[in-house]
Amino acid sequence: MTDGEVKRFSTDLFGKTISFEVGKLASLADGAVVVSCGGTDILVTAMGSKNEVDRDFFPLVVDVEERMYAAGKIPGGFFRREGRPSEKSILTARLIDRPLRPNFPEGMRIEVQVIATILSVDQINHPDVLAVNGASAALCISDIPFNGPVGAVRVGLFPEGLAINPTIPEMERSTLDLVVAGVLDPESNEVDIIMVEAGASQVSEADLVEAMEFSKQGIREMIRIQQQMIEEMGKPKREVNLRKHDFEAVENRFPELRSKVEGLLREMARNQVEKPERDKALENLLNEFVLAAEIEGTTEEFLAALKEYFDQQVGRCMRRMIVEDDLRVDGRRPEEIRPITCEVGLVSRTHGSGLFARGLTQVLTLLTLGPISDMQRIDDLSPEESKRFMHHYNFPPFCVGETGILRGPRRREIGHGALAERALVTLIPDEDEFPYTIRLVSEVLSSNGSTSMASVCASSLALMDAGVPLKEKKAVGGIAMGLIKEEDRTVVLTDIQGIEDKYGDMDFKVAGTEDGVTALQMDMKIRGISVETLEKALEQAREARMYVLKKIRETIAEPRPELSPYAPRVIAFEVPVDKIREVIGPGGKVIHRIITEHDVELDIEDDGRVFITAKDLASAEAAKRMVEQIIREAQPGEQFEGTVTRTTSFGAFVEYLPGKEGLIHISKLSDRRVDRVEDVLNVGDKIRVEVMEIDKLGRVNLRGLDLKVPEESVVAGAPREEGKAKGFKEARPQPRHSPGSQGRPSPRNRGKGEGNRFKQDRRNW
Repeated sequence: MTDGEVKRFSTDLFGKTISFEVGKLASLADGAVVVSCGGTDILVTAMGSKNEVDRDFFPLVVDVEERMYAAGKIPGGFFRREGRPSEKSILTARLIDRPLRPNFPEGMRIEVQVIATILSVDQINHPDVLAVNGASAALCISDIPFNGPVGAVRVGLFPEGLAINPTIPEMERSTLDLVVAGVLDPESNEVDIIMVEAGASQVSEADLVEAMEFSKQGIREMIRIQQQMIEEMGKPKREVNLRKHDFEAVENRFPELRSKVEGLLREMARNQVEKPERDKALENLLNEFVLAAEIEGTTEEFLAALKEYFDQQVGRCMRRMIVEDDLRVDGRRPEEIRPITCEVGLVSRTHGSGLFARGLTQVLTLLTLGPISDMQRIDDLSPEESKRFMHHYNFPPFCVGETGILRGPRRREIGHGALAERALVTLIPDEDEFPYTIRLVSEVLSSNGSTSMASVCASSLALMDAGVPLKEKKAVGGIAMGLIKEEDRTVVLTDIQGIEDKYGDMDFKVAGTEDGVTALQMDMKIRGISVETLEKALEQAREARMYVLKKIRETIAEPRPELSPYAPRVIAFEVPVDKIREVIGPGGKVIHRIITEHDVELDIEDDGRVFITAKDLASAEAAKRMVEQIIREAQPGEQFEGTVTRTTSFGAFVEYLPGKEGLIHISKLSDRRVDRVEDVLNVGDKIRVEVMEIDKLGRVNLRGLDLKVPEESVVAGAPREEGKAKGFKEARPQPRHSPGSQGRPSPRNRGKGEGNRFKQDRRNW
C-alpha cells in the first residue's frame, strides 16, 4: 500500500453490496476502513499504543460513536451535542469486542483502541454487523498483531425461510434476530463460530442450529474480502513483547506445587466444598508457597510468576478433573444443576418481586408498573422511538464479597440487562391488552456465575407475582453453559459457576420457554468451535431449562389474577380523532379539570387512544365516564343534570355535559313570565334540563325541568311569552326603566350595560 492510495473492495452478499474503502479517511490511524451498505456508512479505526502497559490483562477498548447527523437529526438537550453513549452504542461496542478479543496474541500488553464512527444511516441496513466486519478489517490491514479476519452476519427467520442480512423493515417479520461471527480454521478451512447473539420468538433449537450453519456462507464471504484487503493493502505486523513469566524457575523451586493444588481441589470436590471455603483453602495454600519463597529470598518478578503459575495450575487441574473424571470442583457432574430456590412477594410495597437462587448465585428482581407516559423515549440512530418494557441489571460490589465505588451502570451491567430484556420481551403483553409501562430491576445479591440467567428467572417470578398477563401464561427460564476442550475431548457443562467461567473455554447463555428459545448469547475464549458442538450444548441447555421452569412453576404456576393493590390502575380506550380537541378543551381546560377532579393521569395519543392512570379503579372509571360524556352527542328529548355557568338578561347557560353548554331562554324558565333570570337561577345552581333542539350551527337549546320560581319573581298578570330559543332571534334584553320614563329605556342605559352583554353573548353563541 502506498501513501495516498485509495482502494475500494466490494462484494455481493445475497443481493446486497457491501464495500470497504481504504486510504481516503483517517490516514494517521494504524488501520482505517469505511464500510458501507446502501446508505449506511461507518468509519472504523484501529490504533495500538507504541509502548506496553503494565497490566495483568489485555487493554482492548472498543467505542461506537453515534453521531446524530448520520440520521439528519440535531441532538436534544440544552447543549445540542452528543453526550454519553446511548445504550445501543454500548451494546454494539460489546458486539464488536467479543469476537475480536480472542484473536489477539496471548500476553500482548499494548493498548488497542477500536472506534466505529457512524457517518450515515439509512434506517434500512443495520450498522452493527457492518461495524464488526469493519473493525476486523481495520485491524487486519494495520500493523497491530491480530489473528483475523473475523466475519459477521445477521440471520433472520421468515415463513419463506432463512435470510442473511435482512433489512431493518424486513426484520419486523422475522421470528429470529441472530448475529453470528466466525473465523476460518487454517487447518480444515472450515468456518468456526466464535460469537453468537440472538433474540427469538420461541424458536426451536433445530431452527437455531440450521440458522448458524446457514450463516457460514455469509461469514466465509466476509472473511474472503478481508483476506483480499490484507494481500493488497495490509501493513507488516509490528514486533511486540508477549508477557511471559519464568514458570520454569517456579517449577524448579516448588516441584510439589502442581500435585498439592490438584490434591486439594480433588479433595474439596469429593467433599462438595462451597466457594468461600474453597477460595480460602486455595488462598492459604498459595500463601504457604509465597512465605517459603520470601524466607528463602526472592524477587518481585519471581513472586509474580509464582502467583501466575499457581493460578494457571488451578485452572489446568480443574479442566483435567472434568475431562478425565467428569468431576467438577464442587462435586457435580457436567450436566448437573446446583440447588434452586424460588420465592415471590418478598417486598410488600413494590408491585411485584421475585427471588431466584441457584447455588450461591442469588438475584432479587423488583417490578414497577406505570402509565404509558412513563415509557422510555429513545434518542439515538435507531428507528425505535420509545419502549414500554425495560429491564435493568445491577451488580454491586458486595455480591462478590468486595468493596468498590458505586457509580452509574457499567458496560457489563448494561449488556446483561439488555440480554434479560431480550429474553423476556417476546412474552410481554401488547399495549392494547395491558396498557402499562413495565420496569424490572434485577439486584444481584450474591454472584457465583450465571447472574444474567438468574435475573431472567427472577424477572419471570416478579412478572407473575405482579399479575402481568404474560402471553400464553408462560414463564422464561435461563441457564448458562460452559465448555472444556482438551485436544480431542470436549465436555459441555451445565450451570457454570465463577471458576468454570474463568478457566473454561465458553460462556453460552440460553433463555426460553418450554416451546423454544427467546435469547442466546455465546462468547468464546478459544478461536471458535463447530456448529456440532453448539448443537450438543443447545440440547443440554434445553433439558436444563425444562428443570428450571419446573422449579419456577412450583413456586407460582401462572400470573396472579389481580394486580398488586399498590399498583396504579390504567384504563385504555379510544375516542374519535375529531373529538380529541373537545377532551382537551381550550388551553387544556377540560383535560385539567378531569385530572384535578378525579386525581388521575390522562394521556391522549394522536390516533385517539386514551390512557387513564389512577390510584384505584373507581377513580379511573369515573374519569373514563367523564370523557365519554364529553364526546357524547346530545339528542333532542334527552335529559341531563346540569350546572349554571353564567346568566344573561335573556337566559342562563347550563353545562349539561362536561365541557358542553346549552342555553335556557328566559321564556323557558317558567310557565309564567319571569322578570330577571337571577331571581330564578344563579351561577353554580344545579338544574335538570331537557334538550329541546340543536340548530344548524350545533348550538343546543334547553328548557328547565322541575324549576321552582318564587312568587315575587313572576310578573303579575303577564302570561309566559312563547319566544323561540333557536338562534335567540326572538330574545330581547329587559332593560330597567328609570322613574318617569313612561316605559322607555333610559338613554344612559341604551347600548350599554345589559344590552352590550347581550350583544356579546349572542355573538359568542
